[in-house]
Amino acid sequence: MRVDFYQLSKDPAEWVVPLIARNTLGAGERLVVVSEYEDQLDRIGQALWTRLADSFLANGRAGGPHDARQPILLDTTVSREAPPANGARFLALADGGWRESAAERVFLLFPPERIDEARATWRLLGQREGVERKYWRQDGARWREGP
Repeated sequence: MRVDFYQLSKDPAEWVVPLIARNTLGAGERLVVVSEYEDQLDRIGQALWTRLADSFLANGRAGGPHDARQPILLDTTVSREAPPANGARFLALADGGWRESAAERVFLLFPPERIDEARATWRLLGQREGVERKYWRQDGARWREGP
């Protein structure tokens, strides 16, 4: 499993998720976006339709009639035991909270106020075999890998 830690210092998750989603779909994968906050999921859903000037990213809320067809599924929960209805192997944790899952790749987006939790998750995952960790920070309008 690969876990990408995104420290949000300039842009909110609602602006970053569409970029991650576009790249995920471009790689031929599906995505589940998880947040415990319904209002954040609403903003992310809207941003997926409108944020990118060159495209829109179809998405839907989990529990709908066409979950299996959604390339991007928005949900308040994820579990290791129950795979996402859309078969996604990529997971974006938009609210900054770590959750165990069966995902092959996880994007953990965290704001400055959750940096201590992110550090604890980094250390926890560093003790697990088969976990690759990457850290990304904003440098102006770009994302750079770094310490």
